[in-house]
Amino acid sequence: MIETVGLGRTFDGKAAVDDLNLKIEQGEVFGLLGPNGAGKTTTMRMLACLIRQTSGTAYVNGFEINKENDAQRIRAIVGVLPESPGLYESLSATRNLDFFAQLYGVPKDRRTQRIEELLKMLELWDRRDEPIATYSKGMKQKIAIARAFVHDPQVVFLDEPTAGLDPQASLTVREFLIALKKEGRTVFINSHHLDEVERLCDRIAVMNKTALAVGSPKELARRYWGRTTVIELTNHEPSFTDIVRRFDFALNVRTDDGRILVDLDDPEERNPVIVEALTRAGAKIEYVTELKRSLEDVYMKLIGGGVR
Repeated sequence: MIETVGLGRTFDGKAAVDDLNLKIEQGEVFGLLGPNGAGKTTTMRMLACLIRQTSGTAYVNGFEINKENDAQRIRAIVGVLPESPGLYESLSATRNLDFFAQLYGVPKDRRTQRIEELLKMLELWDRRDEPIATYSKGMKQKIAIARAFVHDPQVVFLDEPTAGLDPQASLTVREFLIALKKEGRTVFINSHHLDEVERLCDRIAVMNKTALAVGSPKELARRYWGRTTVIELTNHEPSFTDIVRRFDFALNVRTDDGRILVDLDDPEERNPVIVEALTRAGAKIEYVTELKRSLEDVYMKLIGGGVR
């Protein structure tokens, strides 16, 4: 479990993170979204005890980041994927991972087994003995991800895990993270890829130095956009839209390419009433669905960019 309490960090008197309050449950995949300079990487580095906070505090699996003994324990139980891979390019993938596993005190038999597991999951086993210098940017990123998991950490911080990866490699990484999610690890992801975060994360926080909103993508969409029912008709007439407008619970009723869109506070209860009235009036209803707002819609509304 991760909890931040009024967490803050300044650089040269300017706040990079300010009064950040988050709570992330054990086994949760949590995404942190925000524009450049929003404090995402700074937050991750404080939680991993790579830099100190200047205000507030935070807890990682019960250890407090501003206590030196606890900070040492946090560093031992977390894995980190930084912005830059920072690999030893003259060494092979196997030797890179073995070196870092030794730093964490992983026994030799377990190191060998774990490295094989990770390289096969990331589809790099056939290149295991080749120098990292011969790898593409995307392959190096995969090795850096494997390094973050090589010592079986309880908590993993990933800063832009699919940066520089092509679509196929990104899919491999997503499948890798989904597989590890089933093991109950807590995973903290910073990313600009909204679609990726929406697929992977149980909950997200949109931040700009502090948390602007926290919740699951579905919760945030409903919180900031409400719920809209879409009624598709095969015989649309203006009178059908007028029927929907007569209901006092029907808000912002409009038409779009033969569809009737209506904002409702309780679609599960209201939809059958509307459908019954339309059917009685002779409307032929093809579909009744809910308009889905994307995480991008939520993000742009919170950050101030409107709707794309």
